[in-house]
Amino acid sequence: MTDVLRRGRASLAFSFFAQGATFALLVTRIPAIQDRYGVSDALLPVFLAAVPILAGVGSVTTEQLVKRIRPSRLLRWSQPVVLLALLGVGAGGRMAELALALAAFGLAVGALDASMNMLGVSLQRTYGRSIMLSFHAVYSLGGIVGASLAWVGAHWHLALWVSYLPVVAVLLPAAFLGSRWYVDGDAEPVEEAQGTAAGGGVVFKLLLPLCLVMTFAYIGDSTVSNWSAKYLQDVLGSSEQLATVPYNVYMVTTLLGRAIGDFGVRRFGAVMVVRVGALVAALGFAVVSVAPGAWVGMLGFTLLGLGLCVLVPQTFAAAGRLFPGASDAAIARLNIFNYVGFLVGSPLVGALGDAWSYRGAMLVPMVLVLVTLAYARSFAAQPDRYGGGHERPRTADVGRGSNGL
Repeated sequence: MTDVLRRGRASLAFSFFAQGATFALLVTRIPAIQDRYGVSDALLPVFLAAVPILAGVGSVTTEQLVKRIRPSRLLRWSQPVVLLALLGVGAGGRMAELALALAAFGLAVGALDASMNMLGVSLQRTYGRSIMLSFHAVYSLGGIVGASLAWVGAHWHLALWVSYLPVVAVLLPAAFLGSRWYVDGDAEPVEEAQGTAAGGGVVFKLLLPLCLVMTFAYIGDSTVSNWSAKYLQDVLGSSEQLATVPYNVYMVTTLLGRAIGDFGVRRFGAVMVVRVGALVAALGFAVVSVAPGAWVGMLGFTLLGLGLCVLVPQTFAAAGRLFPGASDAAIARLNIFNYVGFLVGSPLVGALGDAWSYRGAMLVPMVLVLVTLAYARSFAAQPDRYGGGHERPRTADVGRGSNGL
């Protein structure tokens, strides 16, 4: 591994960290945002749904933009927009200002998520071994930091902009500086049949199982990020301070699972890791659903972190293996189903919670995560044109950073 690749991996990891912190600061303060702007419980799902819809638009746009612009450049400029949009959410005073800030956040985060994972998959292919979970582990670490800062803000009753400003002031210049060392990989040449599939309608048929897994995983993840605070506070009777803890617990266990996940993939294979993750996540939802109090609920969110943490990184990695010559396009399309999961998960849990019960609503993502077991074979290593079943390092020039773009 060259110094260029090491710097590229470190700078991309920091980008994942910054996004994890940013997203955690947004979602863990949803009750405070709701109070600040006077958003009713009926209107809250509309705001929660608008962000993933616009993020999906951003991801679709990114698929077209990467045909002319390298992913590193898109990442370099989308991350500052996301950070400034977070600050806008905290600094506004009217509902129209909240809508504008969330719209900017959604569009930019679609480009950010897609370009980050494009660079991650290309680096994994270059390294020739599983490293994708390590990037998402750093994202989880950022989420822990963000959720902890959110707890501090709630504990000291700080205004939202007071909580957000120091974070943005630190992360914004650091992320922009780190973007100098992003590394863009070149797509590996593939046989004509593979290239034809990547350019035609067959690609969706091949990608569909991974799209469904991505959707189910993010329905589960959005249930935790968007409803865990309200669930603990309204259903399990916790305080506002304690209500910020489940997401933190979730991110801690997500970090632990992802930190060792790459070793598990190398030792047991992606299929086994995905199956175990789905089973553990389903158990977590079951515990949350029947929890008699806040601390048992916390145990359920712990299991959820350990189970769900492996699904998304491995889904992106599997798409990169399936379409090595068109991985950027495959990842951009797959990333849309990230937001489909959020779009379906947030309103679904809210609607079922209002019409039935929030305990019962937790059983729906449990069932969907279990469906992942039927698609686990899609994560098997794809035979390459050299006859093997594992990823190989590419011989193409991968030493080109984003500086010279």
